[in-house]
Amino acid sequence: MVESLLALLDEGIVRPTAREVAERAGVSLRSVYVHFDDIEDLFTAAAHRFFERHRDLYRPLPADGPLEDRLAAFVEQRARMHDAARAIRRAAVLQEPFSPALADVLALGRKLARSEVKQVFSLEIKARDGDARRRLVTELDVVAGGTTWESLRGDQGLSPAEAREVLTSMLRALLLGG
Repeated sequence: MVESLLALLDEGIVRPTAREVAERAGVSLRSVYVHFDDIEDLFTAAAHRFFERHRDLYRPLPADGPLEDRLAAFVEQRARMHDAARAIRRAAVLQEPFSPALADVLALGRKLARSEVKQVFSLEIKARDGDARRRLVTELDVVAGGTTWESLRGDQGLSPAEAREVLTSMLRALLLGG
């Protein structure tokens, strides 16, 4: 059932019903509710399965060395991860206000992403003072986040390579700006 939900999300059905999941899985609607307390429980299980399935997309990133090398590795990884997560991210963001468990999963993902920003660009962040340091972390986090990637790929219609180029340019401007 979890795989059926993920398949529906991958097909662009962002708010599949329990009935649609049951039909895709070849089980009765009742079976969905025997295995899951509610649709929120099913979405949460799908989010966890998604992360398990895509864990191999993550690679430890350098925290030192030339900025251009760190920037290239960071953007390449974010692009890989964001593209893999586009369909489930759209659905999760829609479901988030109605699902405390899913909101917790997404909050953890955002926290980990922000920590990665701080780690990879720690040299540039440490070069700033107080408020400028906090602001830079926020700016980098927002620019490197899923919403920006979705805007580049979906709203702007950019290819993965074009989106990586724009993302790199935006991050470089923030990191090298005053």
